[in-house]
Amino acid sequence: MSHQVFAITGGFGVLGQAVARAALAAGGRVALIDFAPQGRGLPDGVLALGGVDLSDAGQAQAAMDRIAAELGGLGVLVNVAGGFVWQTLADGDLAEWSRMFALNTLTCATACKTALPHLLAAKAGRIVSVGAGGAVKAAAGMGAYAASKAGVHRLTESLAEELKGRVTVNAVLPSIIDTPTNRADMPDADFSAWVTADEVAQAILWLASDAAGGVTGALLPVAGRV
Repeated sequence: MSHQVFAITGGFGVLGQAVARAALAAGGRVALIDFAPQGRGLPDGVLALGGVDLSDAGQAQAAMDRIAAELGGLGVLVNVAGGFVWQTLADGDLAEWSRMFALNTLTCATACKTALPHLLAAKAGRIVSVGAGGAVKAAAGMGAYAASKAGVHRLTESLAEELKGRVTVNAVLPSIIDTPTNRADMPDADFSAWVTADEVAQAILWLASDAAGGVTGALLPVAGRV
């Protein structure tokens, strides 16, 4: 991974920062893209691009072009950006279906499309997206979220076929990730059964590496001890 350039969307969050640390440790150069204006506790040496709405193609393109210009290209796109909601269909707000699609599916598609010219110019372009184990079989209250993450899964498979032989396209499917937010939302859960952000990051780094050069269109479960 030495000298490889990473663009990580949702880069200011717990998982985005874990991926950044892993990429830096492997010798990569890292840019973090996030909707938040600024991040806290970001790793040293990263290019931080805050206030970027990845559902807007113009803003996404400007971010990808700036990363390539400042870091000398772009070889790996990691799509972490997204959101979550739990609600039943009977009692929930239908507007959440559009919001989940925008946060999860559309941001992924837009980031992929705008990064693609740079990834095609790279020696070995890689796209790794974050799907969800909960989108394989959706539980009650997970309809809008699971549908939007299933869109990420189908995009991964379709784009892998479209780019076969040029850019590999894969996704990791975590179970519940051990984050402060998830602990606060589910205080009675067994946290030891959850996957850690660092474990998910290591799976992403493997899919971005030369060792996974023959892997494309994969949906890799990262389920920890669940």
